[in-house]
Amino acid sequence: MIARKRLIAIGVKLGAACLALAATNGCTALVVGGAAAGGYVVAKDERPVGQMIDDGTITASIKSRLVADKYVSGFDINVDTYQGVVTLTGDVTSYVARDQALRIAGNINGVSSVVDNITVNGKAN
Repeated sequence: MIARKRLIAIGVKLGAACLALAATNGCTALVVGGAAAGGYVVAKDERPVGQMIDDGTITASIKSRLVADKYVSGFDINVDTYQGVVTLTGDVTSYVARDQALRIAGNINGVSSVVDNITVNGKAN
């Protein structure tokens, strides 16, 4: 039972990493696992697979919290994570939204720092 829970947890992490990596641009795809069994698409990268999974999990955690937040429109902010450093990029309508997005990202386990590339434009999208 414990082994099954561990496999499920690994699958969830890998799935989250794959979703996050699928959104990146300019990467060559590599299939991990049996292609006939579905496999996962992982971008070619210099990071070890474990680091890519951790970064993908961080990105997915931040993005899901941004989407659920009442002050931030998570669809207006791009989240990139590389070796624990999170970069937030996008346009928001208020400083409250920007500050909340930065706070959400900084409070995620595994984040070493947050780079703020968010523009406050004051216009509703």
